[in-house]
Amino acid sequence: MKPLNILVIGSGMYVCGRGTNGYGTIMPAICEWGRDNCLGKVIIMGKSARGLKLAEAKIRRLKKITGVNFDVSYLRIGKRVLSDGCKNTLIGRHNYSCAVIAVPDNLHGRIAAATISSGLHTLVVKPLVPTVKQAKSLIRLQRKKNVYCAVEFHKRLDEANMKLKDAVAQGLIGDPLYFAIEYSQRRAIPLRYFRKWIQETNVFQYLGIHYVDIIYTATNAVPRRVLAIGQKNLLVSRKVDAYDSIQVIIEWEAPKGNTFSSCIMTNWIDPERTSAMSDQKIKVVGTKGRFESDQKNRGIYIVTDKGGVEEPNPYFCASYGKAGSVSYQGYGIDSVGQFLSDVVQIERGEATIEELQDKRPAFSQSVVPTLVLEAVNTSLKNSGSWVNVGIKNV
Repeated sequence: MKPLNILVIGSGMYVCGRGTNGYGTIMPAICEWGRDNCLGKVIIMGKSARGLKLAEAKIRRLKKITGVNFDVSYLRIGKRVLSDGCKNTLIGRHNYSCAVIAVPDNLHGRIAAATISSGLHTLVVKPLVPTVKQAKSLIRLQRKKNVYCAVEFHKRLDEANMKLKDAVAQGLIGDPLYFAIEYSQRRAIPLRYFRKWIQETNVFQYLGIHYVDIIYTATNAVPRRVLAIGQKNLLVSRKVDAYDSIQVIIEWEAPKGNTFSSCIMTNWIDPERTSAMSDQKIKVVGTKGRFESDQKNRGIYIVTDKGGVEEPNPYFCASYGKAGSVSYQGYGIDSVGQFLSDVVQIERGEATIEELQDKRPAFSQSVVPTLVLEAVNTSLKNSGSWVNVGIKNV
């Protein structure tokens, strides 16, 4: 098997846990994939020498605790090159097999266009882009270059959400009437990790978009209109101009023509002492029943002198074992590993890009979530007015 050379653009929290006590998700996933597959070189691109140095220290320790050794190098790309899509840095520099993009939201479109133009299979962390125009432009480019492109919507692989999808598909709850979703995270996200680029995103774009994708894929419905309101209290008092919380109502039209609504309530100002990084709950009520999932309470409760009260989620990205043989498991790990395995299958001729379009969160499946995201941002600018989106725009 030909070694898989991976380009990772970004060197922050989600890539390697920079600024946290952990190691992120993307690099642990690459380590796990490399245990049983032919992993080649990994190249980490970042915009600052300091950031890359911190990432290098993190990844060095990660390799040591997992016992997975691989060739990794670090390449600094300046802020101007990064904002231009880093085309000159990408083309002809290395023999990459694929790219994983984990940078601020406003750079997704330009950098994905650069990796696709360079003929690289590309995985982008959510959201893909903030506008439908950008999404469709990337889809056209992807088809022209004939490369495989996906969005890292890892919540599709959460077993709780897979159960939800089955319950809807099998008609167990009848026709959906409404979805009620609460999703929040600790305030360190906007105050520490995203502070430098907070103006390029918002809490719905960061968290709520996951559940737009879940509703869309579970029901095959399309959005008809969107209303969004938000509050700015705590963060602006800390000199961060961002919404503390955003609430979004979406009216959906199911394939049979009936309608239902979803209310997605998000915030990222939970206290640092809350027992879990993410507090998330979903309730679906239908004509024949209901489905409820508390995705914070996973059944594990830990109290220690060091950590206080903790309720960890072992199903997203958790480590197991002792130093030297630590392994990482969870749907966050599986999401990245699935993309890498898909790339290998495509390169071997064992799968086609067309076959994967309906099975994976391909760029083409991201148009509807992007449509909602764009409508949310429009509604927020228009003081919470309804925004009609319509089937014809999908």
